[in-house]
Amino acid sequence: MSHDAPGTPVTELRRGPLRTVLLAVIGIALLVLGGGLAVGLGIGRDDPPASDSVDAGFARDMSRHHVQAVEMANLVPERSADATVRQLAFDIGETQNNQVGRMQGWLALWGLPQSGGAPMAWMGSDAHAGHDMAGMDLSGSGLMPGMATEDELSNLRELTGTEFDVEFLRLMIRHHQGGKEMAVYAAEHADVPAVRRLAGTIVDTQAAEVTTMADMLKSRGGTPLPAP
Repeated sequence: MSHDAPGTPVTELRRGPLRTVLLAVIGIALLVLGGGLAVGLGIGRDDPPASDSVDAGFARDMSRHHVQAVEMANLVPERSADATVRQLAFDIGETQNNQVGRMQGWLALWGLPQSGGAPMAWMGSDAHAGHDMAGMDLSGSGLMPGMATEDELSNLRELTGTEFDVEFLRLMIRHHQGGKEMAVYAAEHADVPAVRRLAGTIVDTQAAEVTTMADMLKSRGGTPLPAP
């Protein structure tokens, strides 16, 4: 845990190879954990989902969506002195890291790639009705609804203290809102029971977190970003 005062520049050490190695080890461990859990649930043994199925598409796209939330949450310990924001970020990071491990484990057991394809193509065309898709790049390398742009992430990395807390909450609220339609769709249309259960859990958990974050943002003098 960092003890730097707000405003202290982040040292190059924290961006160095040790942190990279640790993140890689954590990622591998989560992948193994996800695979083990999938085996325990009987996932991937017979008639695995096709690559363009709801189950596979949700696992790929929600994993990538989650990874960005974890990236933002990982910025908090070095940039925020707010205990409530730090606890929230820890909870989001731990929960979504675990879920990424599960989803990537499923894809591995199904013999499917971890990435690829147009984001959200596995959803019915009417499923996007709740989002303003204007200007949204849904190509293979594009952003899904709610995801922060690289400029927004770069700006967040430059902030500390209350300014950071407010912008972190703004971006994370929008991020949660953007992933909701994917989770709702998968909870209703996935074939694999474990996928439907995870999607439903994501819907419920993130709805509660959005309510909490909205209150936190207001109390810190911030206003939310437009919903995606």
